[in-house]
Amino acid sequence: MTVTKVYSFESNTQVSQALGEFIAHASSEAIAKHGRFTVAFSGGSLPATACKHLRDMQSVDFSKWYVFFADERCVGLDSADSNFRLVREELLDPLVQQGRSVPVNQVMVINDTLTDSTQQVAADYLVKMQTVFSGAKTKFPEFDLVLLGIGPDGHTCSLFPNHPLLEERTKWVAPIDDSPKEPPHRITLTLPVVNHARRVAFVASGAGKTSTVRAIVDERNVHLPATHVAPVSGDTYWFLDHAAAKGLSVNKPSEFKL
Repeated sequence: MTVTKVYSFESNTQVSQALGEFIAHASSEAIAKHGRFTVAFSGGSLPATACKHLRDMQSVDFSKWYVFFADERCVGLDSADSNFRLVREELLDPLVQQGRSVPVNQVMVINDTLTDSTQQVAADYLVKMQTVFSGAKTKFPEFDLVLLGIGPDGHTCSLFPNHPLLEERTKWVAPIDDSPKEPPHRITLTLPVVNHARRVAFVASGAGKTSTVRAIVDERNVHLPATHVAPVSGDTYWFLDHAAAKGLSVNKPSEFKL
């Protein structure tokens, strides 16, 4: 039986500390079970929150990590809009400085020479995913952990309200050329891939997310894309600050423990 757990913390610093511990635990568990840890990051404020304390946790074996992106903007890797750049600055570069880096060939970035065509970027990224998940026993890859944020409109990854990609049922990764949020050209993991993850963790903070969190977690508003994240056999976790969790009355936060 899959579970949904909601955690709430007084400050974003406490969210970051708990999330770091959670990721470290998921990493060690995955490496003990199958020798590696596959994780997908979304962008926005999530990389900073997720990595602030994680990068200094000496118990984490980053050499066994395979880093993917839940969505990516079709821009150069050094662009301010690049999700890879966020993760590089918040995690990968600091680890290099510590001598504990994730091997370069285990960080799955887009081919930014193809960004004139989101179709080509998605096709290339699919090949990268298939090289890591070639032995998948199911139709879809099973990430050990997918880390997601949410927008005020309930979007997650680059899956937006009322968009045809919400109905995608076969692709692993899909192109999008009409994102309502800049930049418009992107690729994104699809809902079936997210829903085959062993763990999915949402991260949100601030009063601006209160009503959206309530609509997803308590009300299960089907018009919001994040509501459709429901792992087939994995578990869902919400890491919130008190402001974001304030509107919850059905799925109330529980005490954080690993």
